Amino acid sequence: MRWLPFQLNPDLPEGGIPREEYVARKFGARGKGVNERVTVAGRQVGIPFAYEKMTVQPNTLNAHRLMLYAERAGKQDALAEELFRAHFTEGANLTDRETLAGIAERAGLDRRAVADYLAGDEDREAIARNESEARSAGIGGVPFFIFNRKIGVSGAQDPEALLEAMEQALQEQG
Repeated sequence: MRWLPFQLNPDLPEGGIPREEYVARKFGARGKGVNERVTVAGRQVGIPFAYEKMTVQPNTLNAHRLMLYAERAGKQDALAEELFRAHFTEGANLTDRETLAGIAERAGLDRRAVADYLAGDEDREAIARNESEARSAGIGGVPFFIFNRKIGVSGAQDPEALLEAMEQALQEQG
């Protein structure tokens, strides 16, 4: 498996915006209900979503850059898990480079090397290029799964739907 970059909110300022402001803009009055439904669904599968801890809706450019860095180190899955945990259950501010370096360290990466990497501009253009390609292909949200570079599945799906897409991709492989 490989994680590809896709920012849901690439136009957010680098430091993000207050989470409450973001939810109000995006969902209006129904915003609180959206989080509650996700929290209940997460609880059913052992994910303790803690939206109340989120104070910043982040611009995720540096988190996506870090995912490319982790891929080269063979730690992409571990980093993805730590980023999700930090954001969704701990309320970590993913715009803060020191916070990202600490999350990367939890995933088995060298904290100092990550901090140095994040201080530069490496991989910014790669993120922009990958996102442009995804949007040109009609991808507009996450999750989005691509199986065998042939079958795309958008949104949260039941395991059966994902299995069916995988089997279809294998059949098309020949």
